[in-house]
Amino acid sequence: MSLIPTLRVARLSDDLAALLHFYHNGLGLTLLDRFEDHDGFDGIMLGQEGAPYHFEFTRARGHSAGKSPTQDNLLVFYIPQASAWQASVERMQAAGFAPVPAFNPYWDRDGVTFQDPDGYRIVLQRGTWSG
Repeated sequence: MSLIPTLRVARLSDDLAALLHFYHNGLGLTLLDRFEDHDGFDGIMLGQEGAPYHFEFTRARGHSAGKSPTQDNLLVFYIPQASAWQASVERMQAAGFAPVPAFNPYWDRDGVTFQDPDGYRIVLQRGTWSG
């Protein structure tokens, strides 16, 4: 029995194909599952096998989800190994995603920020989190 809870970040979107490209091809996450027309919702789930988190993006048929409310809605990935961090940044760029300036300049010191198709931002932070 695991004492670490599993975190699911669930978010509505209008374009699952664009999010799949961003999170799978750009960020390198694995497509864990997908579903269609589950009570009017389609969805994809992405993460890493065995990791205690995953992302669920859904589309509600006949409903517009809109975009991120601010430029500071972030998901931050701490990547301690410099070569792995560099490879992650290069994979995002090779998938066609250009870095954007962070709203909070703190994130530009040791990280690179990318904006997903819905306007939400991902920070690839070089280093470890010490909380």
